[in-house]
Order: sequence, then structure tokens, then C-alpha cells
Amino acid sequence: MKKLIAGVDEVGRGSLIGPVFAAAVILNIKINKKKIKDSKKLSKIKRETLEKYIKKNSLWAIGSASKFEIEKLNILNASLLAMKRAIKKLKKKPRLVLIDGNKVPKLKNYKIKNIIKGDQKVPEISAASIIAKVSRDRLITKISKRYKNYNWDKNAGYGTSAHLKAIKKFGITKHHRKTFQPVYNILSP
Repeated sequence: MKKLIAGVDEVGRGSLIGPVFAAAVILNIKINKKKIKDSKKLSKIKRETLEKYIKKNSLWAIGSASKFEIEKLNILNASLLAMKRAIKKLKKKPRLVLIDGNKVPKLKNYKIKNIIKGDQKVPEISAASIIAKVSRDRLITKISKRYKNYNWDKNAGYGTSAHLKAIKKFGITKHHRKTFQPVYNILSP
């Protein structure tokens, strides 16, 4: 961990429910980086296996921004807040922070660089995408047990046709982001 390069990624921006999660990861120098891929290109079982491997062989932290923060700040700023929280929770300060995407959070005394499609190019960012995705999915699966009609355990709260039909039939829940369409459209006459 001599270089102390942290990768950061978020998950849940497009979901209609719940918080947005971000993870920050500093990989151990001995970790097999060839195993680590973008979370979107892995099966659920492979993501969960890699999450354990990454957590065992790295410094990592998770940050989130709540549904209420998303509604107040907007999804971009809430995502940046989740990233900032994850970075600041790391047990060691990274020399460089690499962030997936085209926006970076404002953090004093940190060298931060954005990388477009970084989750496909940089193992540290891929590792962060895996940890963030598995962590958020666990929360959404737990929440979905009380809201079975919405199939969140399968769609993670994204606007699938089944989820949209459930919203129309059963209404919105306390977990729905009221500022997101189509939730907003249902609330607005």
C-alpha cells in the first residue's frame, strides 16, 4: 500500500429509491488486480466473492447520502457528498484519489483526479464499484422484504417496467425519491 492510491465510485444514482452509496478503496500492493472488474460486468455471485476478497486485501470505506439529502441537494451533489464521506472515512489518507466519472467532490488537502469510465480502466475504481454495489444491494434487499410488491430485490429500485407498474398500483413508499420522475409525476397533479 506504498502508493496509497484510492479509487472511488458510486452506485444508485439512477434508482428511484433509497440512498446513493460510494466506496473508496486503497488496494494492497499484493492483491491480484486482474481479478477485479467493473461491477456492472460481473454476476451477483462473482461481485459478492470479489467484495470479500477486496475487503480482506485493502483499506476501504463506504459513504452514503440519504434519500432526503438526494431530494434536498439533487442526485449529483448527493453522490459527491457520498464520495467525500467515503474518502474521509479511509484509515489512511491517500496520496491520490481517482474518481469514476466527470465530476469530483471538493476536498481540501486531497489530490483528486476524475477518470471517465474509470470503473472499466482502473482496478482501484473497479474495486470501489464492487464494494459500493454489493453494500447498497444488501440494504435494498433488506428493505425489499417489507415492500415485496415492488421487486426491489431484483431491480434495486431502478425504474423497471415491473417497478413502475407497482408504483402505479400501490403508490409510493417512504423510500421513494420524491424529486425523481416518474415518482414526481405521480405526486404532481
